[in-house]
Amino acid sequence: MLISSVEPWKRSMSAVYIDGEYAVTLDNMTLIKNHIKAGVEISDEELHSLIQQSEKQRANEKALNLITYRDHSKKELKEKLSRTYSAETAEEIAEKMQESGLVNDEEYARKYADELLRKKHMSLRGIEFRLREKGISPEIIEIIKEDLEFDPVSEIQQVLAKKYPTYAHDEKVKKRAIAALQRLGWSWSDIKNAIQEENSFL
Repeated sequence: MLISSVEPWKRSMSAVYIDGEYAVTLDNMTLIKNHIKAGVEISDEELHSLIQQSEKQRANEKALNLITYRDHSKKELKEKLSRTYSAETAEEIAEKMQESGLVNDEEYARKYADELLRKKHMSLRGIEFRLREKGISPEIIEIIKEDLEFDPVSEIQQVLAKKYPTYAHDEKVKKRAIAALQRLGWSWSDIKNAIQEENSFL
């Protein structure tokens, strides 16, 4: 097969024409690395290899863009990549990012757990559930839980003061507050203790 032309497409991509007909769109880096240009002979196997190389190159660039924007767990990164690229490529690139240290599940988990606690005042149970959703291993989750220091009563009272300031005088608001706290993973005993302590000062 003869590459008849290589024409710019969009961003860093180019359309490759073989024997006068459009064949495939590949990233420019892959084309340059493999010396692909008009007049070059190429086999089916070589074309298939180019397509795979280009997918990995684009997936790698996508991964770098994602982790530059914010931290990701390995599972989260893989899932996002698999929306556009094959499962095999997504797994390979996510693994590569982890091996290079650009993706670190423990570091990610620490930051995410701290954010869930400090900003959303979520319980340990709620934090553990969220970390599992992100694909964090049970071993790392246990380490994170042991390192987190907070007072359940204080955390619950902060939620009440910020979002439900009238709960003590409005039964409907109180019920909504309790339901919201339970969704954050707080047990009824912790909620009751926080409310009782708060009410003792009213």
